[in-house]
Amino acid sequence: MSRPRLALLDASHGADHTRRNFRRELDADLAEFDVTAGDLPPGFAYDGAVVTGSRASVYWDEPWIDDLLDWIGEAADRGLPILGVCYGHQALATALGGRVEAMDDIEIGYREIDRADDPLFAGVDAPLVAFETHSDRVVDLPPGATLLAENERGVQAFRRGDCWGVQFHPEYDRDSAERVTRRKDLPEERIAAVVDGIDDDNYAAACRTKTLFDNFTEYVRRVAEDEGVAASDA
Repeated sequence: MSRPRLALLDASHGADHTRRNFRRELDADLAEFDVTAGDLPPGFAYDGAVVTGSRASVYWDEPWIDDLLDWIGEAADRGLPILGVCYGHQALATALGGRVEAMDDIEIGYREIDRADDPLFAGVDAPLVAFETHSDRVVDLPPGATLLAENERGVQAFRRGDCWGVQFHPEYDRDSAERVTRRKDLPEERIAAVVDGIDDDNYAAACRTKTLFDNFTEYVRRVAEDEGVAASDA
């Protein structure tokens, strides 16, 4: 098996940089779905799934969110490897029985994050550096989940079985980080401080964190190959 086939569940409300960034970082054939428009995969015939960020909160009362959580929960029950990023991390946690709540302030900018050892983080710096932009957080992990990364603002990554959630945005390039920052309703001096931090050193460190995408797709590939061998032996 060369390239896995992944369902990309795009919750970004059509943000122009989202699909571009994930297409660049994921060494996989992507079937892309605009989940905010009610467009979900028709089934689970994929090697894995990735859930993107969003401007929504997972606890909002919107039909597309309920449908997305149902799909994620069933996909996880079927053993499909899943990677959730930012909102996707929160959606995955909620679908698996965890809890998300609003923060008292947005976390934004390049941050250092302490991490544990896990195949997802093989070859990634410890602590890792990644761009953050979120005002919700996971406060209760799903039952049976393992905490993989955190900082002073809370949970930054977890794993349960073949599912991983990361609160930060490893897919961001410098342009995405700056444009998202400048669109925030924040004091000008805070925006300027975050933009000043989008420098060569922080971006180079964040690029090393992108290794987790290769680790995820390699894991998906191995799972698919093992399932193929098991099926041929049955």
